[in-house]
Amino acid sequence: MSQKIDGQLIKTDRTKNHPLEQSPSVESQFSRVVEHSDWHEVTRSHQEKTQQDVLKALAKDKLTVDDFTALISPAAEPYLLDMVAKSEALTKQRFGNTLSLFAPLYLSNTCANECTYCGFSMSNAIKRLTLDEAQIKKEVAAIKGKGFDHILLVTGETKRVSMPYFERMLPLIKPSFSQLSMEVQPLEADEYQRLKNIGLDAVLVYQETYRRQTYLEHHLRGNKSNFNHRLDAPDRIGQAGLHKIGLGVLLGLEDWRTDSIMMAHHLRHLQKHYWRSRFSVAFPRIRPCEGGIQPKSVISDRQLIQLIAAWRLFDRDLEMSLSTRESAEFRHHAIRMGFTTMSAESKTQPGGYADDAEVALEQFEISDERSVQEIAEMIRSQGKEVVWKDWDPSLSGL
Repeated sequence: MSQKIDGQLIKTDRTKNHPLEQSPSVESQFSRVVEHSDWHEVTRSHQEKTQQDVLKALAKDKLTVDDFTALISPAAEPYLLDMVAKSEALTKQRFGNTLSLFAPLYLSNTCANECTYCGFSMSNAIKRLTLDEAQIKKEVAAIKGKGFDHILLVTGETKRVSMPYFERMLPLIKPSFSQLSMEVQPLEADEYQRLKNIGLDAVLVYQETYRRQTYLEHHLRGNKSNFNHRLDAPDRIGQAGLHKIGLGVLLGLEDWRTDSIMMAHHLRHLQKHYWRSRFSVAFPRIRPCEGGIQPKSVISDRQLIQLIAAWRLFDRDLEMSLSTRESAEFRHHAIRMGFTTMSAESKTQPGGYADDAEVALEQFEISDERSVQEIAEMIRSQGKEVVWKDWDPSLSGL
């Protein structure tokens, strides 16, 4: 079948890309909001902002999405120093002089999706590996040896690495870490609940882009090509009562400002419906990878700083994460601008910590290759305290 998307006639698979019928309990999912939004109108909203709009937003304590739009608009660029100063003050006020460190653990690089920007894409001729119990224990020991107490599990999307695998492996991993997060293929609410019951604290689901047409251009095959199912995954995570929900877009696939505005709407939607959960955002920029693409919309370092500061002004309680995709120099300066957590000494391939797996297995290239000790020293040199965990289930009565 075909349907109009952003005013253009696009061929689609009805079973995957047509708006899905929702049960009464979840009929207010965010896909309904996106279905009735106009990408071009959202783009015009930031293009038409004035310096007066920016000054109005800077003077407020509680910001709307419209205020956020002003702060990431071109009109806000002359006020970057003011934004950064306020962002730093708000972060210190809410989170103190602390910065949490975590490590990603890649469980598998097998994937049944065809995504143009990802090194794990099914058509890429790379060696595939799914960690077994013995390999996971070695990885856990290696990561714990570096001092980490917060770990992020990452995997490709495939039936082989799905709920039965997760329910075997999480009980092996959880006892070693106080905080267990996951970047995982979209699951159903009851599946997230089952993972929560065996120790999962947080789930991160990056939409990549909120523009349906662009999403379909970059997700060619596999379950990830189902735009709505991925878009509504954070709703299902909230319904399952996970402690934290993480959002993100892949900066470079589309106009970074428009995607960020849509993500701000998404955050407010989730906060309204799942207010018991905490929320985090990340800022991944497209990095080189096997079979990768060039960014459509380049966001400069200065613009990324503007975006980071705007997010902190938009929501002072929001957790903000900075990955090793960014350079050591950028991360050195950016940690004072609003971030609460960052990865360190990341390996983006399965088996990377214990076995020093070859680069051909990795999802994308990292940029900051410093050791965790070097990063911890850098953080302390800026007057901040390194935190290895930021909460414990006993504190919330769970």
